[in-house]
Amino acid sequence: MDKTITKVYWATFEHPIFKDRELYIAKTERGICRITWPTESFDTLNSWVEKQMPNAELVEDHDRLRASALELTEYFDGKRTTFSEPLDMIGTPFQVSVWKALTEIPFGETCSYSDIAQKLDNPKAVRAVGTANGANPIPIIVPCHRVIGKSNALTGFRGGLKVKEQLLQLEGYDDYTAKGHARFQF
Repeated sequence: MDKTITKVYWATFEHPIFKDRELYIAKTERGICRITWPTESFDTLNSWVEKQMPNAELVEDHDRLRASALELTEYFDGKRTTFSEPLDMIGTPFQVSVWKALTEIPFGETCSYSDIAQKLDNPKAVRAVGTANGANPIPIIVPCHRVIGKSNALTGFRGGLKVKEQLLQLEGYDDYTAKGHARFQF
């Protein structure tokens, strides 16, 4: 039985868009695997790593995440529209297929959950697409914020609807209805 320990490197990231509240960025040797929201703690990252990679060790390493932090800063400062850092998407095959589809939504554009389901040749999987979208471990870079309801409503968002709205506005997109399910309006 292989007991190889995977190292997951992490660092904090702050930007005025989040009122300088910390995000945690984590990566493996393959690429970025997790970004938390400012409402999530280090325990969120730790729990996710324990669940997804039971033989992993979290190692703080700001130097190793410097390029990732720079790309995020450039995005939030309006100087970047795409990301080039490699990704390590850890999830079920269906989740990964949804997340890969999210990366194909162009900057400043949106699509619906049913659009993603159609793209995956599984038009009845709209709810499953929504669930996978909500479980996206690499938000912002894997742009789950670009998925809105068919009626142009913002719908639910793990980072909070205000953050979703901020990200869409940052990208110059404002053709949406600023409402969603009440439980996500925070």
